[in-house]
Amino acid sequence: MTYAVPMKASDYERLSEILKVLAHPVRLEIIHELLKKNPLNVSQLQHYLALPQSTLSQHLCKLKRHKVVTSSRKGIEVFYRVEDEQAKQVMKILDL
Repeated sequence: MTYAVPMKASDYERLSEILKVLAHPVRLEIIHELLKKNPLNVSQLQHYLALPQSTLSQHLCKLKRHKVVTSSRKGIEVFYRVEDEQAKQVMKILDL
């Protein structure tokens, strides 16, 4: 049996923050799509998830505020991607 390297208190705090922000079905869907098709803009996410633009924007804002996703501008479009390794690991554990 192997044991993981002990985590610091700050690691537990960050993981808790990620779990809280992912604890919403729409945000789980967004992260799932971004992991499959990184990077995507709001229009592309809207197409894949069939959600209103305002709903997507609110959830993307929360994900970005908690540093689960990052954004980059190309012309007038903003593309989102999942950069946080712990968030990627959580999604992998959830098998999403």
